Amino acid sequence: MAYGQHQSFYLRVRWLNKALKQLQEDERFFYEQEAFEKIGLGKNMVQSLRFWVIATNVIEEKFNEERKKVHLLTEFGSLIYKYDRFVQFEETVSILHYYLVTRQEPATAWYWFFNYFTEKVFTKDSLLNRFIEWVNQEENKSVSEKSLKKDIDCLLKLYTADPNVDDPEEVIRSPFDFLGLLVANDDYFYRYTPKNIHQTALMYTLLYYAQENDISSVTIEEIETKIGLWGKAFNLDRTMIVNSLEKLIDHPKYPIKFLRTNQLDTIRLPEVSPLDYLEFEYKRKMGNV
Repeated sequence: MAYGQHQSFYLRVRWLNKALKQLQEDERFFYEQEAFEKIGLGKNMVQSLRFWVIATNVIEEKFNEERKKVHLLTEFGSLIYKYDRFVQFEETVSILHYYLVTRQEPATAWYWFFNYFTEKVFTKDSLLNRFIEWVNQEENKSVSEKSLKKDIDCLLKLYTADPNVDDPEEVIRSPFDFLGLLVANDDYFYRYTPKNIHQTALMYTLLYYAQENDISSVTIEEIETKIGLWGKAFNLDRTMIVNSLEKLIDHPKYPIKFLRTNQLDTIRLPEVSPLDYLEFEYKRKMGNV
């Protein structure tokens, strides 16, 4: 598990394009001493950006033939760079969030919050205390509470960033604020069932889950309760899950199918990869299909 790698900076809308553009030209960009000057961010912000592009599965870290670390666009990242490098589409934001919260590393706090923490109303202090308890139970090593506090602070800012602050960089909104998953009111935070999770993202995540688990169908109960599916990743309740599935039945090319087996409502998924499906939807949005 991993903690505090974001340098206390939450992701900004314009950052992804900055990283993708530089990494297209130099796969070792993040190791250049002048990287911060080229990209127009502070040194700590550049390190933070490195964390975010990996955490959202836009970039993967590998070793080249010289055994040096490099950063390469994933297939998903290549689609983002081609069709939505400025993160303007709802489905892009939703999928970036999905990757952030469904993998235990490098964003362990996000993984814990969306998959294990179940309270609907909480304060920052109560959230931090629960996170510390969980980390102490799961880890065999000591983890600095200062790092855990930074994680919680950053997590809350990522989804509820207040633009009325003094730091000029802070006025650039987080792309995840749009999702409406969390709302801040005085000292309390409220977990919401959102209205801004795009249908394309929901289908994509079903297809991705099926691909990762080598399955072709999934039950509504699994969609509601399993890590890596809608209930946990997007705060969706059963009613919203059923409503969204009903819309996916009518997809013009890749419809899902409802099956009733052993008193379970099962969803049969279309035979298409998540990336091919996403590219089809990007093209359709742009009028190229």
